[in-house]
Amino acid sequence: MKLNYAERMDKIKASEIRELLKLTQRPEVISFAGGLPAPELFPVEKIKEVSKEVLEEAGTKALQYGPTEGYEPLREKIAQRMKKFGVDATKENILITGGSQQGLDFTGKIFLNKGDVVLCESPSYLGALSAFKSYQPVFKEVPTDDDGMVMEELEDILKNTENVKVIYVIPDFQNPSGRTWTVERRKKLLELASKYNLPIVEDNPYGELRFEGKMPPSVKSFDTEGRVIFLGSFSKTLCPGLRLGWTCADEKVLNKYILVKQGSDLQASTISQMQLSKFLEKYDLDEHIEKIKAVYSKRRDLMLKTMKDEFPEGIKYTKPEGGLFTWAILPEHINARKLAEKAIEKNVAFVPGGSFFPNGGNENTMRINYSNMDEEKIVIGIKKLAECIKEMM
Repeated sequence: MKLNYAERMDKIKASEIRELLKLTQRPEVISFAGGLPAPELFPVEKIKEVSKEVLEEAGTKALQYGPTEGYEPLREKIAQRMKKFGVDATKENILITGGSQQGLDFTGKIFLNKGDVVLCESPSYLGALSAFKSYQPVFKEVPTDDDGMVMEELEDILKNTENVKVIYVIPDFQNPSGRTWTVERRKKLLELASKYNLPIVEDNPYGELRFEGKMPPSVKSFDTEGRVIFLGSFSKTLCPGLRLGWTCADEKVLNKYILVKQGSDLQASTISQMQLSKFLEKYDLDEHIEKIKAVYSKRRDLMLKTMKDEFPEGIKYTKPEGGLFTWAILPEHINARKLAEKAIEKNVAFVPGGSFFPNGGNENTMRINYSNMDEEKIVIGIKKLAECIKEMM
């Protein structure tokens, strides 16, 4: 039987990361592939406790439908947390979503027609590219350096490109590169977006996972016109299984997201929202994040040291101040996809970097995660990966 699918299905491919994660389910595989939090840090007992309390105190409400915007006490708490990012918000600026990934999909649905242009960092988050591809846009990659998106390049593209609809950025511990933008570039981005009357989607799932230095203000914190749409998530700071994130935006803009959510899934899970709200009420999330940071910081340091000791000369990699990833650039003649095949034979997985470039190329790059594996596996895995690189060189 041959069915006639919508044109957009031709653009949708299986996520390379999700396909890789199937391989990493094997217990013998040392995985540096997914952006997975460390499961031993999940507050299982506390979640168990708040779940019991929610069901005892308001079981019928927790199991019932709720408003599309989300559970009001949770929206109020998130609005308060936005102060950490330098943003003055109220619950009217907050929509609860199924992780920040849903906010990305909604962005495509709201802003993009076929052939519209999305500007993004080069490289950029694969999950966002996949979400936007459903709406058949054209991607223009803006060059980046260690300080983020290069503003002169952005301005040149804006001057010479028609039909730009959205600028998508990850200014804090960027996925996949781990880089963080300077404050000057954040301000310049907003200035250019204002000049060309464009929305900015600021994706910030990692910003609170800073190991050193001071958290810079978000792009949204400089927004006086309501053109920045901020996407946040509890997946990296608490646990991804709850599937809860949020969109923070000007009320008029947020209303579009609410309308789209009504047609998508009506609402985020009521019981999950109430569990999270109760957790935030009873426990100190910032204290929990400090524990996460201590573990991830140690793992990052160990991974970078082992890479320095074991990797052959000629390989560059980023030294992130937080987040979950480092990004490595191999000699041009080494194809990271072929390297990944070699590595998986030795039970080590990482994500080849080519997928993070929407227009292709850059096959000599790779994203390596340091949050999920323990210290012993990090050392063993990096040594095995170094062996594979040496063989290919």
